[in-house]
Amino acid sequence: MRIPTHYEKPSWQRFFAGIVIGALLSWSVFLFIYGVNQDKQSLRIKEQQNDIAELERDKQIYQEDYKKLNKENQKKITVQAIEIKLTNGERFHLKQFMNESIELSVKKDLSNLIAKDLESVSLSVPLIERTIENKLFHIEDKTYKLEVTKIVITPNVYIEVKISFAK
Repeated sequence: MRIPTHYEKPSWQRFFAGIVIGALLSWSVFLFIYGVNQDKQSLRIKEQQNDIAELERDKQIYQEDYKKLNKENQKKITVQAIEIKLTNGERFHLKQFMNESIELSVKKDLSNLIAKDLESVSLSVPLIERTIENKLFHIEDKTYKLEVTKIVITPNVYIEVKISFAK
């Protein structure tokens, strides 16, 4: 068996030359398109890196602002609870129930202080005192009034009051 001699015929030579030239042209077109796409991808990556860097800077700024706001908000702590203490209820022979009802009544009057910031509550101390002192209590045919002796303003407002006969 013998391999036929196709290299001597011009039609076969043109066919193989066309295959080689076509392969070279298609390879060069592939490299050109690949290079253009890679150039676009590298530009896109560079833009994304710039966007990421800008977003990181913005994030840093926002985090600093968030920390500043947290510090300011810590300075403005709000009132969480109100505690009233009647100091001299035994002197007037008031029962424990009466003491607790007076304390509860005062607490109810001051319930609007809850969730207010401490700064505004501390500015309204005279108003709190007048609110407590102007209220009269009628217990067993006698009229009593309260007098504020001590106010401590923390997240839990503590108020000590004395009871006396109203005139």
